[in-house]
Amino acid sequence: MANTFRGGAHPDAQKNATSHKPIEELKAAGIVVLPVSMHTGATCDPIVKLGDIVDLGQKIADSSAFISAPVHATVSGKIIAIEPRLHPNGLKTTTIVIQNDYEDRLHPSIKPRDYEHLTGDELIGIIREAGIVGHGGAAFPTHVKIKSGIGKVNSLIINAAECEPYITSDHRILLEHADEVVGGITILMKIFGLNEATIGIETNKQDAIPVLKEAIGGRQDIKIFPLKPKYPQGAEKQLISVITGREVPSGALPADVGAAVFNVDTCGAVYRAVSQGIPMMRRVVTVSGSAIANPKNLDVRIGTPLEKLIEATGGFKEEPNKVLMGGPMMGVAQFSLEVPVIKGTNAILAFSDEEGKHIRSTSCIRCGKCVNACPMNLVPTYLYLYSENEKLEECERYGVLDCIECGACNYECPARLYLVQSFRMAKQRILEARRK
Repeated sequence: MANTFRGGAHPDAQKNATSHKPIEELKAAGIVVLPVSMHTGATCDPIVKLGDIVDLGQKIADSSAFISAPVHATVSGKIIAIEPRLHPNGLKTTTIVIQNDYEDRLHPSIKPRDYEHLTGDELIGIIREAGIVGHGGAAFPTHVKIKSGIGKVNSLIINAAECEPYITSDHRILLEHADEVVGGITILMKIFGLNEATIGIETNKQDAIPVLKEAIGGRQDIKIFPLKPKYPQGAEKQLISVITGREVPSGALPADVGAAVFNVDTCGAVYRAVSQGIPMMRRVVTVSGSAIANPKNLDVRIGTPLEKLIEATGGFKEEPNKVLMGGPMMGVAQFSLEVPVIKGTNAILAFSDEEGKHIRSTSCIRCGKCVNACPMNLVPTYLYLYSENEKLEECERYGVLDCIECGACNYECPARLYLVQSFRMAKQRILEARRK
């Protein structure tokens, strides 16, 4: 029987356009654009200079901060610029620009390893040097999550829910690269010293379940846990609650309740880094939406401008009203197709006027639909009232910092209030006040 959590929403999945389409490798762009900040945590500093010739997989930016992840060249070629450029988050940040020489000359550090004879600390070091961050959206450095959970974690959970509408990149990875996913799970189990792992997968991916079982083989230490399709089923705290029955307290981390959650493609990246020496250089990106001529799942090198992905799908069949990086529930609107694919990119969605049109908000009618939808058991009606009136102490008392910004309340709101946007602003003001 499929399992689920309280609250949430049931948006139309809209996955049929790409769920059956195999991953296509996109040819490397002539120019790749690599921001030095593509992760949660401290920004990296360039360790190359203008005019340098770099190899594929060479580290080009790093930081001494604990919460950070290095950046690697995703093509071989010449550094032609180190300058502020537009980031997908809407700001300008230091960016390293490489002119591709199309030789794909591998850096000497990329070589196979016999990871079975490596210690946990050595494996964590490899993952750190590979610049791996979570592929689920938050882009939190994976080595930090692992290291902070050592000695605490007794439940390893693999997130295969992929609950956001339109996105099918993880689904296709399970179908086409299940062996890498299972290999990464095995490595994570070794690091944590665990004898068991659980893969949480929504039952709308029935074709992926037998492929996973085949990759797992006769092993009994990796179990498949069926989940009812619902948004945000793949949210970390909800997944932990459904699979283990444990609730992550307000202000606490999953490791505090003995759990660690990793995305399926994060597992694949761990396997490639440890067994083959390949740093994080690519993402599988779903390109879809009503304005896309031929939706696809593309294997894309990090640093590829978005316009190249749009071209690979036949361009726009009509002028888009909105372009999102990420899903329709939590994605970030993009104002330029010159920005690059970054480590946290799993989808590019382009919507026509009908789907992406701006809807004017009205007034709260106290229907309570947002309260029923909130997976964090918050009361969005009060949070919105306090946030709009800048009553930050009340916002904090009613748990606005626990909001995961999933957008389920926005989706259910008949008044079309900008709830998540309001909560996000309140959280920023509260955190700024704390810093001061």
